[in-house]
Amino acid sequence: MATAFAAPVAGAQQPAPCENKVSPPPPVDTSEQVPPGTQAPRPLEVPENPVGGERLGECGLVLPPNAQKLPDNITARSWLLADMDSGAVLAAYDPHGRQRPASVIKVLLATVVAKELPLDAKVAATAEDVAQECTCVGLRVGGEYTVEQLLQALVMASGNDVAHALARRLGGVPSAVRKMNALAAELGALDTRAITPSGLDAPGTSTSAYDVALIFRAAMKYPDFAKAVATQRINFPHPSGRGTTLVVNDNPLLTAYQGALGGRGGFTDDAQYTYVGAAQRDGRRLVVVLLRGQQQPLTIANQAARLLDYGFGLGPSASNNPVGKLVDGAQQVRKKTTEPTPTDAAVGEVAKSQDDTRASAMTTAFGNVGGPITAAAGLGLLLGLVMYLRNRRAKAARARRAAAAASQQNT
Repeated sequence: MATAFAAPVAGAQQPAPCENKVSPPPPVDTSEQVPPGTQAPRPLEVPENPVGGERLGECGLVLPPNAQKLPDNITARSWLLADMDSGAVLAAYDPHGRQRPASVIKVLLATVVAKELPLDAKVAATAEDVAQECTCVGLRVGGEYTVEQLLQALVMASGNDVAHALARRLGGVPSAVRKMNALAAELGALDTRAITPSGLDAPGTSTSAYDVALIFRAAMKYPDFAKAVATQRINFPHPSGRGTTLVVNDNPLLTAYQGALGGRGGFTDDAQYTYVGAAQRDGRRLVVVLLRGQQQPLTIANQAARLLDYGFGLGPSASNNPVGKLVDGAQQVRKKTTEPTPTDAAVGEVAKSQDDTRASAMTTAFGNVGGPITAAAGLGLLLGLVMYLRNRRAKAARARRAAAAASQQNT
C-alpha cells in the first residue's frame, strides 16, 4: 500500500536535513527482511566530496541564482534535471539522497546487455524465469527468444521474467548483478547498489536521482538501448507458443510529449513511483529523474513532463551556469566482439571475474575497502539474499497460481 507524505514543492516545508544521505528510508513492508542469522548489507560509503560538484551534496532544492519558479505538484523526494549532452545539471532536489530505484534499475541491466550480448544471441526461457514476481511479459518455458526481443520487452514493458532471463544469459543472476554494480561504479554512480536485476525491493538496494541520470545518459550511448527505449510496439512470441502478442511501450510520454526519446518508470511499495526519461527540442537533449514520488495530484510521468518543460524553458544559456555536472566516467562505447558464455552453475554461484578493473569497481560499488576478505564476505551475503528472496517469491507465485486454480475449480 502506498504511503502519503507532503510533496516537496517550492515554498513547502523542507524535510529533515539530509535524512537520506546514507540510506533509503525504512521499508514499509516485509520485502527487505533478511534470512535468519544474517544481516542486511551495510550502507554504501558516502563520498567525501559529492560526485558532480559540491552543490549536489545539498539536500533541498538546488537551483541557480535567480531561478524561475518551479512547477507545482512535484511530489518526488529526490529529482534531477540535466542537459544530457553537456552533462550540466540545471536543477535538482536532494540529488544524492539515497532512494530505491524500482524498475528504473532495469536501465542499468539493459546497459550491460547492450554492452555485452549480440542481438541475435538466443535465450531459452526456464520455469524460474516464468515464476518471477510480475510485472511479466509472458515467457513460455522452453520458448526461445533473441536478446533483441528480450531487450525490447525489458525496457518497453518492464518484464521481470525477461530481466531474469537476461540475467541468466549474462552468466547467472549473481553474475549479472555483479556486472551491474561494477558498471555503476565505473560510471561514478556511487550511490547505486543493485541486489536484483529487476529492481524488486531487497535489503541493501540503493540509488539516487543523480546516479539514475548518469546511468541513463550512458545507456543512451548504445544504439541498441536507444532504439529499444524509443520503440512504441513490437510483436512478441505468444506465451502459448503459437503466433505473437502485442507488447506496447508503457511510457506515456513517448507518444504524449513533444520530442520524447524514451524512458522507464517503476513502482514498489518501498520505492514508491520512480521515473527516468529524456526528450529533445531545438537541438537540446534533457534527462529528468524522479524518485519516491506519488501519482497524485499528477502522475509521475506528468510531473516529469513539467520538469522537462521547465528545463527547456530555461534556454541553452542555462547550461553555462549549472548547479553541477554529470561526470563523464563512462568508457567509450566499444563494439561487441565477444559473447560471454553462460555458466552452468546454479543461481547463487558467481563466476569469478577475469578483469581486475571490474573487480575493483565492484569493491567500490559495495562500499568495501577492507580487502579481499571483506569483499568475499559481501558477495557471500549478496548471494544468500538473492537466493532467499528468489525462493520466497517463487513460492509465493506458486501459491497464488494454486489458489487461482482452486478457485476456478470451485466455480
